[in-house]
Amino acid sequence: MTFQRARTEEQREIRRRAILDMASAMLDEMPVAAVTLNELSRRVGLAKPNVLRYFESREAVLLELLDRFLREWLTDLADELAAGVDDEPPMAERATAVAEVLSRSLSDRVVLCDLFGAQGGVLEHNVSVEVVARYKRASLDRLSTMTALLRKYLPELGENATLFSLQTMAMAGALSAYSTPPPSLRAAYRAEPDLARFHLELKDSLKLAVTSTLLGVLPRG
Repeated sequence: MTFQRARTEEQREIRRRAILDMASAMLDEMPVAAVTLNELSRRVGLAKPNVLRYFESREAVLLELLDRFLREWLTDLADELAAGVDDEPPMAERATAVAEVLSRSLSDRVVLCDLFGAQGGVLEHNVSVEVVARYKRASLDRLSTMTALLRKYLPELGENATLFSLQTMAMAGALSAYSTPPPSLRAAYRAEPDLARFHLELKDSLKLAVTSTLLGVLPRG
C-alpha cells in the first residue's frame, strides 16, 4: 500500500482510517502485545514519522480501535440480548440468561477482550492527556449504552448496573490472558498436563465469573 501526500482533511481522514484498518488486520493475526509501530508502518506503506503525524503512539492507535470495537460490540449486544433474554421470567432466570449472552458474546470477540486486558496497564500509558481524555469521554458514552441495555432486562440492578458493566469488561480482559497462552506455555502444558489447569477456556470462565458477579450485585429477597 502506498500513499500520496495528504493535502486535504478528507485525504488525512482516509490516511487515518487506513492506519486503523491495518492495525485491526494485524490484531486478527497477533496479540496486542505483538503489534509494533514499526511493523504497522511497514504494512501500511508509510514511514514511521508519517504514521506519528496521525497518531502520537502505538497506544493511541490501539485505544481508538478499542473504542471502535466496543461500539460495534454494543450494537451487536443489543440484538443478542433481545434474542436471548425474555423479560417475563423471575429475576434469577433473567440474570442467568443475561450472563449467558454476555459471556458468549464476549468470548466470540477475542481481540476486544485482549484490548480490554491491555487497557489499564499498557494502552492508557504513552499517550497525552488530550488523547486519553478523549478516549475516556467516548468510554463514558459506551458505558452508558451498556448500562441502559442491562437495565432493560434487569431493572433490579439499579445503580449497580454501571459497576457491573465495568467489572464485566475488566473480567473479560483479565480472563482472556489465561485463555490464549503463548507458545512456550502451551508447550509446557503439553509436557506436563497437570499444569494445564491454569489454562482457562474464555467462554466457560467468563460465564462463571459474570454469573457470580451478576447474582451478587442483584438485590436479595
